[in-house]
Order: sequence, then structure tokens, then C-alpha cells
Amino acid sequence: MFQTIPNQRPATPLLDRIDTPDQLRQLEPEQLPFLARELREFLLYTVGQTGGHFGAGLGVVELTIALHYIYNTPDDRLVWDVGHQCYPHKILTGRRERMDSMRQEHGLAGFPKREESEYDTFGVGHSSTSISAALGMAIAARQQKLKRRTVAVIGDGAMTAGMAFEAITHAVHTRANMLVVLNDNQMSISKNTGGLNTYFSKIWASKAYNQFRSSGKNVLSHLPRPATEIVARIEEYMKGMVSPATLFEELGFNYIGPIDGHDLDVLIPTLQNMRELEGPQMLHIMTTKGKGFTPAEEDPVGFHAISKIEPKTEKAKPAAKPKLPKYQDVFGQWLCDEARDDKRLVGITPAMCEGSGMVEFAKRFESRFYDVAIAEQHAVTLAAGMACDGLKPVVAIYSTFLQRGYDQLIHDVALQNLDVTFGIDRAGLVGEDGPTHAGAFDLSFLRCIPNMLVMAPSDENECRQMLHTGYQYAGPAAIRYPRGTGTGATIECTMTELPIGKGLVKRQGANVAILSFGTLLSSALNAAESLNATVADMRFVKPLDTDLIDELAANHSLLVTLEENCIAGGAGSAVVEYLNQQGVVMPVLQLGLPDRFIDHGKHGDLLAAVGLDSAGIEQQISQRLLKLDPNNRISSVN
Repeated sequence: MFQTIPNQRPATPLLDRIDTPDQLRQLEPEQLPFLARELREFLLYTVGQTGGHFGAGLGVVELTIALHYIYNTPDDRLVWDVGHQCYPHKILTGRRERMDSMRQEHGLAGFPKREESEYDTFGVGHSSTSISAALGMAIAARQQKLKRRTVAVIGDGAMTAGMAFEAITHAVHTRANMLVVLNDNQMSISKNTGGLNTYFSKIWASKAYNQFRSSGKNVLSHLPRPATEIVARIEEYMKGMVSPATLFEELGFNYIGPIDGHDLDVLIPTLQNMRELEGPQMLHIMTTKGKGFTPAEEDPVGFHAISKIEPKTEKAKPAAKPKLPKYQDVFGQWLCDEARDDKRLVGITPAMCEGSGMVEFAKRFESRFYDVAIAEQHAVTLAAGMACDGLKPVVAIYSTFLQRGYDQLIHDVALQNLDVTFGIDRAGLVGEDGPTHAGAFDLSFLRCIPNMLVMAPSDENECRQMLHTGYQYAGPAAIRYPRGTGTGATIECTMTELPIGKGLVKRQGANVAILSFGTLLSSALNAAESLNATVADMRFVKPLDTDLIDELAANHSLLVTLEENCIAGGAGSAVVEYLNQQGVVMPVLQLGLPDRFIDHGKHGDLLAAVGLDSAGIEQQISQRLLKLDPNNRISSVN
């Protein structure tokens, strides 16, 4: 058991011999526990150097070793769910010496990525996809008459999503050869909720069943044979009431378990035997999130991920700057304040209580807080149902996760014009988590939906006021805000409704007008200083401030739209569409995310790489001015 994270690379003689699973399979079984200890210590060290996801990987060290030891990867397909548990897998599959580049620009991704390694059979960002993907691979193998095997590893948090059960029922129908490993660690990112989690917990908590078993043998010894058969049937019935075998075997899987997921002496032979079985199989293992590192075992939520551990130095520390609030904290404080004033408010999250800043709300308004687990579609339609009967639901959801509930957003909320407020977190690029978690598309997919009110705040205070505005709006409203901290704007305690569809001119200039949507406003203002450009904080993506657009178009030679969203179909496109409808012909430069997925790296570096920092904005505007006026007749200064 480790108590601290090592600050020097540990000695790992066994691990150093393994660059591929073929080399792992050359070890003797009795060497594997020693390898597990080395792998766990090396994982502690490398994540301490780079930061990143932490607890989940520690919990699957033995499972990762066992799977690669028994299965002939990469020919046998291994599909990981909730991809942040894949760090041990990456270490054992030829990427050990690159772990110091984890989640950095041009370095290893924090999730499985097909372009990175042949061992990463399926890219993962959202949860609950592994069984569907593995089933597809198993069917492909059968159709091509290949003997390879397929394994899906899914966490119990991911099993709360409907997609996992859709895949399970279809797998039974196909009778494909595949193994599903249910990694039951009693945790996902937030504490697990829902009936399935409770069901698993009852395995260990059924006093009636355990008392029956302990006393039953004495009673049976004094009964005639017919009576003992009846009692045996009763015992089997009671066993079925508390065993997950009933659930999965009734669905059609051959269920084995639960077994200790950290005991290699049990895992290895179990997997060896199950590899030879035909049809859909399920192995239920019990693991501990953060296994082997005491602080992580005691606080699995807090150690879900960690930041890079900086080395201690003797230099005098600079005076600490006051910490700026994160946007998620601004949301959380607003939610509590609004709930205090309106008893109709209820908060909903799909398993992102901590990440969305709802911890305080969950404590103060427990009866009005609903964590629906990893079930984004259900979260949206649940809110719709609540809105139908007099409640005012607020759905806190990451931009990338709202994509999973898009059909429900259209059909169940917007089509019926229901009063649901969406706090859309992680809008724009998210840095080290990469393209699977980036909120690059929400402005595009939201603004095309009738009845939607769509807002993009430029700072923390505007975020608070927009949340209040959206909540007071009698219909579906979305407020999108980024990950991390803002500019340090003073946050007003009072909550004021903003005039719907009205922007603000923040700087008056000449010839060039920058129409900024969201938190790139500060960069726009910096660029405007040297360009002497006008800058407008547009605030509303839908409805647009068309009066302001008319005014800016009439008094400037070039309009520039700016957003941390894909250019295709985004806020800039809305401006162009409006001008076209009005018959206004003038140059418009649309700045935003390019038509490609942006890889992982530091948020500021990624913005600079796509030209959305101050220097990039200024350069792109200058280049467009030069194209419009090669002889520099259009001056960008008064």
C-alpha cells in the first residue's frame, strides 16, 4: 500500500522488460503480482509528473495484466469503457516511455485513441459504448470466419446508461462470442446512483439471505427428503432475489461472479476458462477505485484525477493571488440563490454533480436534486416531464454530453416549448481532455432549434445574470460557458434579467467591427486596440441583436464574428444569414474553430494554434483587410 506519490522514477525491473503484451505473456504466473506492484507504483509516478486521471487506473491494474496475459491482443479485441481507466493498458502496450507526455500537446491522449496504437481498438470519450463496439467487432469476426475473441470492460457507472442495456439485449439475440467484464467499484466520477447500483450493493447486505443460509443446514438435517427439496427451491428463489446473476442470465448472458478483481490467482484461471466459452459471457469483478494508494481509496472522488505535482523548491514563494471562481462555481452559487427564492426549481445532472458545481445545492436542497447517473437522454426528458407539471427544472450538463440528448432536446423540450433551463458547461475547447470532451458544436446545434433561447456570456458576472435571465424566460433556454476560471469580473449579488436579444458595444472604433460571442471578448478587445476596431459583446446567439448588426454593418467596412465554437453553422453563420436575408452585401470574416477535431493540449496553446488568441485575431483581421484593400485605402485607424 502506497501512502505518497513518488517524486523519482521507481525501480521497475519486471515492467522494464515489457514493451508489448507478447513479452508480458512470457512471464510466469507467480511473477504477475510483483508486476502489478511495479505497474501501480509507476502509474503513481507518471501521473504525478503530468497530472491526469488517477483512481480508475489504479483500480484496474490486475485486470489489465490478466486480460493481456490471457487474450492474444491486439488480434483479440480489448475495448475499454470510461476511457480514463486505460493508463495501465497504455503502459503495457508500448507506451511506457511516453507516459510523461500524457494529455500534453503532441503527446499521449488521456483516453484510448485508434490513431495512437493498434491496441486501442476503439476511441472512447463518452461512457457506455464498449459493449456496442465490442459486439460489432465480434460480429465482424464471425462474418469473416476469424477465431479472434472480443472483450468489453465496462465500469458499473457506465452500466447505468441505457445504451449498455440496448447492447446487452442485442448481444443475446446475435449469440456472438464476446466477454463483458463488469468492473464493479461502487464509484464512477460522482457516487453511483440508481437501481442497478443498489441492486449490486444488496448482494452483500441481505441479512435475510445470509441468516437463511447459516441456519438452513441445521433445519434441513431433520426434515424428510421432499421437504428438503422444497426448502432448496426456496433458497434458490431467495438467492435470485439478491444475485445479479438473475438479471443478466434472464437477459441471456452466461454470468460468472462476482469475484475479487485484484486477486490474480482467481482472475487468471477464470479468464482462461471464459475465453473458451461460446456465446455472450459476463464476468462480474469487484474492485477498489484508487487501489493501492491510501488517499485515493479513502477519497475516490477527490482522487478521480490529479494535477501535476510540482517539485518543492527553496525559493521564496510569490504572494498568493486571490483565486478566481470557476464558471462551474458561478453556476453552483447561482443555482443555490435561485432555489432559495423559488421553490419550484429542481436541479438535474447526469452523474456530474462535482464537475458541474452542484455539491452545495445537493446538500442544501437535497429533495430537489436529481442525479440520474450516466443517462443524458433521460435527464433531458425527465426535465421535460417536470416542466409539464409545474416545476422549473435546471439541467446542468457538459456540452459534449448534451450531444447524447439532442433528440430529446428537440422533440421533448423545444417542440413542446417547455420551461427548461440548460446550464451548458465545458463549452469550447477543454484543453488536456481533448476532442472527446470539447464543446465545439453546441452553438451550431442549438441555434437551429425553434423556441430556443441561446446565450454566451463573456465573463463570470454576465454568466450569472444570463442564468437568471434564462431561468425567468418562459421556454427552453441554454447558457453555454467554458471550463475553468474567467477574467476576474466582479460578480453582482443581485440577479437582473437582461433584455432578450440585446448586445452591448464595448469599444467604439472605425471600419472594423468585431462581434464577439462568449468568453473570447477579452482577446477581441486586446486585438481591437492596435486595429482601432469596434467591439460588441453580442451576448445572445438566438435571438440575434439584429438592430446592433444593422448599425455595425452601416458604419463599418468589415464585420468580424468571433466564437469558440465551430465556424460551420455557428454564431457567425447566423450573422451572415441575417445579412443575406436583408440583402446587405458586405465582407464578413468568421473566426472560430476550424473544420477538424482539435487535439489535446493546454487551452491557451490550442486557442493560439487556431488563431483565436489576441495575436491570432489581429493577424487574421489584418490579412483580410489587406485582401480587401491591397492598396491600403481602407484605413483601420481614425
